Amino acid sequence: MFDSLSAKLQDILRGLRGRGRLSEQEVAAACREIRLALLEADVNFRVVREFVARVREKAVGQEVMESLTPGQQVVKIVHEELTGLLGSEASDLNLDGELPVVLMIGLQGGGKTTTAAKLARRLAARGAKPLLVATDLRRAAAVEQLQVVGEQVGVPVFEGHGEEPTAVARGAVERARREALGPVIVDTAGRMHVDSELMSELAAMKEALAPAEVFLVLDAMTGQDAVNAAAEFDRAVGVTGVILTKLDSDARGGAALSVREVTGRPIKFAGVGERLDALEVFHPERMASRILGMGDVSTLIEQAEAALEEKEAQELERRLREGRFDLNDFLRELERLGNMGSLDHLLGMIPGMQALRRQMPLEVDPKRVRRMAAVVHSMTPEERENPDIIDGSRRKRISRGSGTSRQDVNVLLKQFRQMRAMLEQFAGTEDTGRLPRTLGTTRFRM
Repeated sequence: MFDSLSAKLQDILRGLRGRGRLSEQEVAAACREIRLALLEADVNFRVVREFVARVREKAVGQEVMESLTPGQQVVKIVHEELTGLLGSEASDLNLDGELPVVLMIGLQGGGKTTTAAKLARRLAARGAKPLLVATDLRRAAAVEQLQVVGEQVGVPVFEGHGEEPTAVARGAVERARREALGPVIVDTAGRMHVDSELMSELAAMKEALAPAEVFLVLDAMTGQDAVNAAAEFDRAVGVTGVILTKLDSDARGGAALSVREVTGRPIKFAGVGERLDALEVFHPERMASRILGMGDVSTLIEQAEAALEEKEAQELERRLREGRFDLNDFLRELERLGNMGSLDHLLGMIPGMQALRRQMPLEVDPKRVRRMAAVVHSMTPEERENPDIIDGSRRKRISRGSGTSRQDVNVLLKQFRQMRAMLEQFAGTEDTGRLPRTLGTTRFRM
């Protein structure tokens, strides 16, 4: 989402970094360029005006102008102000109370139903026993959609039959008490536009349920419309936090940079993909670092730890030390990489990789990964354990068996050797600072 804005801001700040001294005029010129970049990203114009004014005021201060590295100081100021614009720090999920209720509200098409399931999955993975509640009784197939995603994440779904939405929600709370379930996550109705009938229904439900959280689910692709809707929902219903969906899209990102400043409500989660595990805690400081090309190693490590169990990591390290990394291991690592999400998204978290991505765009194709898996599955156990024995005739047989070309087999074997060489460099070493450079020289065509 932020690729265009990120590229522009990095170019502007790169021009300041290398200068030994900065004049007030140079700072003013940079601030004008930052203002244009933010406006082009569809950030609210009042938010832009106040943001640039704060940056300029701090950047022309005596401490910065007389610094040995004024350009670096300006970058630091922009990073701090961007972090503040996004909310300063991550906000915890509030689940206080004997039986906490989470109300999911928003416009139709914003992603409430899928996000409710994602949140339920996240809570279930942490030992909770959430209950999803279908109260969107107007939209055709809305209840069925929640049932489908609820089944996919292994969470029960409560539905009313012929009852009005608030009564359905009350019935769900009663069931949760009887069966020791919780929290209760209520998927509410939406509209194409904000209207008084919807607001009255949501306000009545909030009063009846006294929810611990009222999450406004916003589609980040809708830009300023999302910000305007947020202000309306907060005035009429009152929200405790925002969940931004489709943060992995190629939209301009203005909603994400405006909604916290306009509403005063924290962004608590971000949807970063269609998969039901693609929901991240929103960390303002980390997001600001991503936008300015500084990477987000903390989130990358968290995702890697979630995808790789400690015992599996130890076993992989042992096999690498013994020189026994084979195609079975290679296939498992490809599958884990898929479980961590988009490769392009992951590379964006590595410091310095955003510039490389712009110079050498990566086309991340899940079908390519499946094709590579088919190639490996077409090999004999002996060939997987000892790929060096795969000669021309074996490659021909493998390509036929997997429905691929011999070139596909050759590419896979080449990439296997590259990955093996790269991983062997890191087996038993703590020199993780070399990782970005190694990744930069290893091109995986997926």
